[in-house]
Amino acid sequence: MPMSVKTFAQVDEAARALAASRSARYLGGGTLIMRAVNYGDQSFDTIIRTTDPRLKQIAQQGDLLVIGAGITMSEIIANRETAFLAPVARTVGGPAIRNMATVGGNLFAASPYGDFTAALLALDARVVPAGGQPVALDDFLNARERNAGLVIVSVQIPRLRDSNAFRYVKVSRVKPKGIAVMSIAAVLPMQAGRISHARIAYGAMGPRPLRALAVERALEGRSLDEAGIAQALAAATDGIDPPSDPIASDWYRRQIAPVHLKRLLLGQRR
Repeated sequence: MPMSVKTFAQVDEAARALAASRSARYLGGGTLIMRAVNYGDQSFDTIIRTTDPRLKQIAQQGDLLVIGAGITMSEIIANRETAFLAPVARTVGGPAIRNMATVGGNLFAASPYGDFTAALLALDARVVPAGGQPVALDDFLNARERNAGLVIVSVQIPRLRDSNAFRYVKVSRVKPKGIAVMSIAAVLPMQAGRISHARIAYGAMGPRPLRALAVERALEGRSLDEAGIAQALAAATDGIDPPSDPIASDWYRRQIAPVHLKRLLLGQRR
């Protein structure tokens, strides 16, 4: 089946073209769609892309850090504004993949991929679709299948008052760029030596990145030491249904979750 490519100067035009076609896919960085093309996916015959510069911008807007959906993992690493996210971006594939993989594309990556999205979820990010209003990333992921036809313009991250409050770890069998067995991202604000309103997100522990709500509740008001995090470790997989896949079994993921959560919370290196 012949494949056509349509390029639009404005992201809103690309979004309208995508919405009007049942046989089109949107091209961001290409790590997902070009794999489908190479494997002979017959479900689409048109690729839609845009050269809108808004997708390639990183900017502070008030208390928000706005990252264009077309920003690649390599650009995340190179930009001073996103330095705190560089350790996350470095775990996304090798150099060739990081030069292609985009922030927007990662939002649609199915488990066990989507490590960057897990970090965004912990950071309380909001997603800005073309022609729409910002939506909480958690809500966007809950409806990701329905949102598959959206074109994302940017993500918004509330400014961190303390960059040290953000922590991230990826567990993989092949270091440093293997597919995730699991990933954990955390934002751990402290008030008077106690954790206040922590946000913990897991990757590769479900069909999409998800919040570890039981862990968050168990950490509230606790000190960040072995005694303070004990209840959180006991609740590491409460409400979580890890998948079994070629990377790891659900049993194995349940076993390692508290181990790596402890190391993350205590700032221990593996």
